[in-house]
Amino acid sequence: MPSLRLLLCLLLILSVHGGYAWLSNRPQDAGTDVPAGKLMSLSFAPFREGFSPLLEKFPLAEHVDEDLRLLADKTQTIRTYSSLGGMQPTPELARKYGLQMIQGCWIDAIYLDNQREMEALIKSANANPDVVKRVIVGNEVLLRGEMDVDRLIGYIRAVKQAVKQPVSYADVWSMYMKHPQLINEVDFITIHILPYWEDEPISVENATQHLEKIVKQVEDEARGIAPGKPILIGESGWPSAGRQRGLAVPSVVNEAKFIRGMIQVAKRHNFDYNIVEAFNQPWKSELEGVVGANWGLFSADRKPVFPLTGPVLETPNWPWRLAAAILLGLTVVGAYFKTLQALPWPRLLLVLAMTQTFSASLVTLADFLWYTSYSDWQRLYTLLIVLANAALAGLLLGRAQQILADRTGTPELAKALRTAYLIFIGLALYKTYGLAVNGRYLSFPIEQFSIPVFGIVALSACRWLSPGQSADRLAAFDGLIGWELSCKRDRLAAYLLSFAIVGMVVGESLAFMVGRDFIQAHPGIAEGVPVALSYTLKNGQLTAWLIYLALLSLPFWTGKTQNAKV
Repeated sequence: MPSLRLLLCLLLILSVHGGYAWLSNRPQDAGTDVPAGKLMSLSFAPFREGFSPLLEKFPLAEHVDEDLRLLADKTQTIRTYSSLGGMQPTPELARKYGLQMIQGCWIDAIYLDNQREMEALIKSANANPDVVKRVIVGNEVLLRGEMDVDRLIGYIRAVKQAVKQPVSYADVWSMYMKHPQLINEVDFITIHILPYWEDEPISVENATQHLEKIVKQVEDEARGIAPGKPILIGESGWPSAGRQRGLAVPSVVNEAKFIRGMIQVAKRHNFDYNIVEAFNQPWKSELEGVVGANWGLFSADRKPVFPLTGPVLETPNWPWRLAAAILLGLTVVGAYFKTLQALPWPRLLLVLAMTQTFSASLVTLADFLWYTSYSDWQRLYTLLIVLANAALAGLLLGRAQQILADRTGTPELAKALRTAYLIFIGLALYKTYGLAVNGRYLSFPIEQFSIPVFGIVALSACRWLSPGQSADRLAAFDGLIGWELSCKRDRLAAYLLSFAIVGMVVGESLAFMVGRDFIQAHPGIAEGVPVALSYTLKNGQLTAWLIYLALLSLPFWTGKTQNAKV
């Protein structure tokens, strides 16, 4: 009979988990299918894992060849950003696969490097006029503040005198508004429109309308300076993973929605566009975190991130995640089989739900962090944080069984739990500090703290189900040896977590308010603060992280209260 009860409860929990996984991973509508034929243009930087311009480890010729062969039936044109650094074979190989090029040269604050890049661009453009149809001198150098506009104009003029192809400069659209003299200097205006990165981020639902609005704004500006000058949307795209900004949520489905919608707008208005980008760039994680490394139509291992037609799955490997979580949960149940048999069904259901929730959280954490790890150090961190979560899950399950079996807790387990939570709280404070001070490229670490947070909720439920335990002692760290000695430390943890919540809201709001375009649109603190707060508080990932911080603090507020009574 106890075995049958355990089996039935286990089947119920697994059925609920399986049903939830199936329902939450249904294919989603991502908008109108992309019309038959090739895309107009894709940004092309063939850096694979282990290769990085920051380390001066550049793509090999065979990598360029393989990537262009893959893109040959996907796009008509590729846009490159450098004419050196492993990109020298690109025109010849593009010809081999019937591709045309918008070739660029990378310029920054270093004069000699700029001269070499421009010389290589000029040489390539003149040697390959059948492939290199347009050239771009520099990419966002004004945005980065590495050069003044007069020096940039000198570079543009030098290249225009040396090549026959149309010449441009590429930057975010607002730079052409700030420096309208550029419109006279270029043969075509190259603007980047990235709704995710706007000072006032745009939701994916409104992103294509924003695209149309910005192109019209640039057209209106150019009409008074150089009527009829062509405009190229040099970069437009959406990230498939990373941190949320306001209502701009990175996801696979949202990337598919934006790309499909952008192509429809381009077709309707006859826009000239280039999608950023062909492949995910692992090296960008060093500068721009997870979000910077995930703008590609193809992953870093050259697999399609999403289809251009039909429904889109956010997590295509969800059946494998489900299977791994079930297997892990069954392993834990098998290890505690006899102990679980003795529990009445409400308590048994709770333990099994805890076990399956922890298993699913652990699998999700391992899968997501491994996918978004791009170096040995990042993978080492992934391994350590997964092991730490697994160890905490084991401690939590052990404590839950003590409570539900009405057994007195052991000092060793109490000390281990408190120590583990203080370690996680220290890590949470460190990550929150980074997010609040300079969090533009940092992801919210929600997956890394799901087990600690779920554990607090689960132990509270265990207390509620156990009449022999004190229901007002929330986290079940209490009533054990060593509690009084930890009073000041526990109080400090609670205070710091509460301060972190406030700091996170302030830091995120300030990050919006210092944006150049934001200040221009909302001059004055009184006007800017409500708008910035609205972007902050509408951020679902940030809100989830604030809730996590609040829940992590609860046991330590409770601890302070209990000690006050002693």
